Amino acid sequence: MAVATYLPRLLPILFLSGRNLHPLLIAWLRLVPPAVLAAMLVPSLLVRQEGQVAFSFENLYLWAALVAFPVAWFGRSLFATVLVGMGLVALGRHLGWGG
Repeated sequence: MAVATYLPRLLPILFLSGRNLHPLLIAWLRLVPPAVLAAMLVPSLLVRQEGQVAFSFENLYLWAALVAFPVAWFGRSLFATVLVGMGLVALGRHLGWGG
């Protein structure tokens, strides 16, 4: 099992080390982490268990993310972003909002 997880990480390093990549490819590869993060976050923020898109006032996670996003963008601090997001969700649950 360790080989199955280690091999896909090792092969690109072995084949690409010491080579110059095209600037367009480098620019494209820099966009992969934000795209993967967005692909994981958007469904969890907008889709409820019933499969319905939830753009409502009761969507606590969406509101917390809308406040945490500027903190991440301008503050450039993962700790501050997580702290603000989790704090808002905890406060909203304590006040009986969302769910």
